Amino acid sequence: MIPEYMAAVQLTGHGGIEKLKYREDVPVPQPGKNELLIKVTATAKNNTDRKVREGLYPTEDNSDITSFSMSKDSGLSFPRIQGADVVGRVVKCGSGVSEDRVGERGLLDFNIYSTDRDDINLTPDYFGHGKDGGFAEYMVVPADQFYTVENTELSDAELAAMGMCSYQTGLHMLNAAGVGEGENVLITGASGGVGTALIQMCHLKGATPYAVSSPGKANALFELGAENVIDRSKVNNWPEAVDEATGGKPIDAVMDLVGGNMTIPLIDAMIQDMSSRKTYPRYSIAGASGGNVTKILWTKIYLYQVQIFGVSHGTRAEAKQLINWIRKGELKPVLHGTFRLSDIHKAEDYFVNRSNNFVGKIVIVPDSEWEDHGKKYAVSGE
Repeated sequence: MIPEYMAAVQLTGHGGIEKLKYREDVPVPQPGKNELLIKVTATAKNNTDRKVREGLYPTEDNSDITSFSMSKDSGLSFPRIQGADVVGRVVKCGSGVSEDRVGERGLLDFNIYSTDRDDINLTPDYFGHGKDGGFAEYMVVPADQFYTVENTELSDAELAAMGMCSYQTGLHMLNAAGVGEGENVLITGASGGVGTALIQMCHLKGATPYAVSSPGKANALFELGAENVIDRSKVNNWPEAVDEATGGKPIDAVMDLVGGNMTIPLIDAMIQDMSSRKTYPRYSIAGASGGNVTKILWTKIYLYQVQIFGVSHGTRAEAKQLINWIRKGELKPVLHGTFRLSDIHKAEDYFVNRSNNFVGKIVIVPDSEWEDHGKKYAVSGE
């Protein structure tokens, strides 16, 4: 029996965690043509949730509080239910969808695509931003973007931790830079969702990942497959630190999730000995947690032929590739822990003030699903 109302967390405006309102009287949405209604069991948190809430997609002088809008048909409005990396079960089918799909467990491709093309995504928006997401008991999703994953070895919370917001972004970073067999890749912010995904996908592409992270996380990153881990708190000279970490091997490409003051030193690490390289230095960036503005000497970029790739969301083809890897068991979930949906404020505080042992993803589980899908992985003290 599908209820008329559901519990959900609504973002009511830009600001602090007080803008996140837990309610139990939100109408359950109804699926339209080629859509599914899913009962949500687990939704992973992403850094973009916080950035959207705080309005941290600013103008160049950092004066505006805003989000982003890539086209006239996309963008944020309030109230909005956030949550992009959603796992659940189909409970109702809209017109044009076979009723045989009822009961399927699946993972959502979080993108709101503007075209049917598989190979490009020029105006990216996503569920939890342009449309309501998974911090709720129910959610409407496109039928062709809800991928069945039957792997019994993966719990719903673990599957949510492998969500597209991190894994698809990481894959698009690697693909944009053309990373391939035998190449060495440096990954910043390596302990987060995208970073841990990048480490694993480097191996699937035959590349060797080197991780940059904060103290206390090296063992977990080694277990995931990092060839070496650079403690960023101990680095005074990035080219020297990278050279030491790789044993003198050149870095073919940098996957940067930090930006800010790290950008130029990491480019310097790639170009310090061009004669030892076999390819152009490549730099993919998909985050700016270290700062939104970097002063770049363009003569350095063009003389050394540094190729720079800005990456946000991936493509339909990349989503299908990821689902294929997940179904084959070739990707590992990195689940840090779970919180109840009603404890969203605790989850936000924990996420922002996470400790040095934090690796992977936090997953939010509706209170009604807690015993089955959340309790086992509860964050200590939750």
